[in-house]
Amino acid sequence: MRTVTKINKAVFPVAGMGTRFLPATKASPKEMLPVVDKPLIQYAVEEAYGAGIRHMIFVTGRNKRAIEDHFDTNFELEHELETQGKKELLDLARSVAPDDMFCSFVRQPRALGLGHAVLCAAPLVNGDPFAVLLADDLMCGPDGKASVLGQMVQQFEKTPTSILAVQEVPREHVKRYGIIAGERVGERLTKVTAMVEKPNPESAPSRMGVAGRYILTPAVFDMIRGNPRGAGGEIQLTDGIARLMDTEGVHAYEYEGRRYDCGSKEGFLEATVDFALKHQQVGPAFREYLKALKI
Repeated sequence: MRTVTKINKAVFPVAGMGTRFLPATKASPKEMLPVVDKPLIQYAVEEAYGAGIRHMIFVTGRNKRAIEDHFDTNFELEHELETQGKKELLDLARSVAPDDMFCSFVRQPRALGLGHAVLCAAPLVNGDPFAVLLADDLMCGPDGKASVLGQMVQQFEKTPTSILAVQEVPREHVKRYGIIAGERVGERLTKVTAMVEKPNPESAPSRMGVAGRYILTPAVFDMIRGNPRGAGGEIQLTDGIARLMDTEGVHAYEYEGRRYDCGSKEGFLEATVDFALKHQQVGPAFREYLKALKI
């Protein structure tokens, strides 16, 4: 059995309907909602690319063609920009998909849960460890340091088991997360012994909530296949990960950085404001505008 400690594939489950953002998502994928001037999915892909990953695997569904088009070459646009001498905009358009990045797309034919979406990517993952990024979770590492996924990739090289991104959450918020319990084995590393999905604060085993970044070994596919369907007939990723605890082991990594829940309107607006303030072009003027508001 080969041992691979380098992560070169990332899976993006992007087949969800985005009903919390209707009517904006009626005809446009929720992953294409822009935070300032980039869609959510691009932030996730850039995070994976910055962590050294070059093969991006998108698990899509109907009405998701815009995602595929976004990462494809737009010859007409590039020709127009080149003809007009707009080199800066031309470079920006081409930077969406660097020459050394490879994109694959596979359909999830039915909405059967996150575990099923990840399982759809199994033929393309082809037996390698891989990352999973949920574009709804916009993740930022500390300024000047590695991204959240970059931190996890570094940890995987030292601890080649499945790794979950976690961060301590307020007790009143634990019911929004998958919560882990386990034994601390490093400064930021915990060996996971249990996972509870959205527990009541009174019964939660900890306050360490799982965020939308995972590094998984290929053994998780067999674990997912062997699981019965859960609530609503869905195939849950957490059930597959839980079964790995008894075989290979699973670790949780307490990442440095911030998570924006862009699957909610509040989190999306928070990300928009914070990213606008940091934006090189619009940041200074936007900051002055906010200061002038009478709130």
